[in-house]
Amino acid sequence: MAEQTESGFQLTGSAPERYEQYVAPIMAPFVEAVVDAVDLFPGATVLDLACGTGFAARVAAARVGPAGRVFGADPNEGMLKVAEAHHPRMYPDIEFTAAPADKLPYADDTFDAVVCQQGIQFFPDLDAALAETARVTRPGGRFAATMWASLDKSPYFTAQHRAIAEHGGPEAAANFTAAFVPAERLTTALRRAGFQEVTDREVTFGIALPPLADFAASHFSAVPWGQTIIETGGQEALTSAGRTVHDLLKAHTAPDGTATLSFTSTLVTALR
Repeated sequence: MAEQTESGFQLTGSAPERYEQYVAPIMAPFVEAVVDAVDLFPGATVLDLACGTGFAARVAAARVGPAGRVFGADPNEGMLKVAEAHHPRMYPDIEFTAAPADKLPYADDTFDAVVCQQGIQFFPDLDAALAETARVTRPGGRFAATMWASLDKSPYFTAQHRAIAEHGGPEAAANFTAAFVPAERLTTALRRAGFQEVTDREVTFGIALPPLADFAASHFSAVPWGQTIIETGGQEALTSAGRTVHDLLKAHTAPDGTATLSFTSTLVTALR
């Protein structure tokens, strides 16, 4: 069922369905980067850890070809339902499983590569999750993850933070900033888990976004801190938050409201 806001955009589907639609444009170049980093080959077996709606799993499936195998694990069954609906049948079948990162249902030394696109910073127990990741990765297998670099390196996220604080409150704003963690937190944990050749570097892409007021409101509706805005002030608050993002980024927008903005992520790689 669609709900029409006063700004004109329609809020449709579940939060995971909106995640698939509105988070995808921001994630797309970073998904390619994280999959590129593990040097996939035809026939490889790959795990998309904290797979969400399957962005990285789909790209990996295209790389490993018909002889390869791709798996996705995520604790959110709503996300997995959307992942199942969107994975292309022309590639090798992708097996999605509801599982937390610290209790993976796979045998030792299963995967040639493990990727994690914007999920690792949310693991409740990072050490336990990476110990499990090490267990299921074969010796010599590759690991790569992305997590957002500091907040001030992505103007859209800086504007989002301001909007969340204004329309969702300080707790929601604090939850949002948890997505932005120093690379050292992950690199140190990877070494503790037994990974070798651990590296990190920042990658930046310019990403073209649709008219910002409606897009930002829709994007908010797909993520947890945006749900807080809805709970706090309903559809009007969601619409206002989208306008706030637009207003803060007005200097970057074209006359039609669209904008091309830079986003920066930390790419961490390691060898098992």
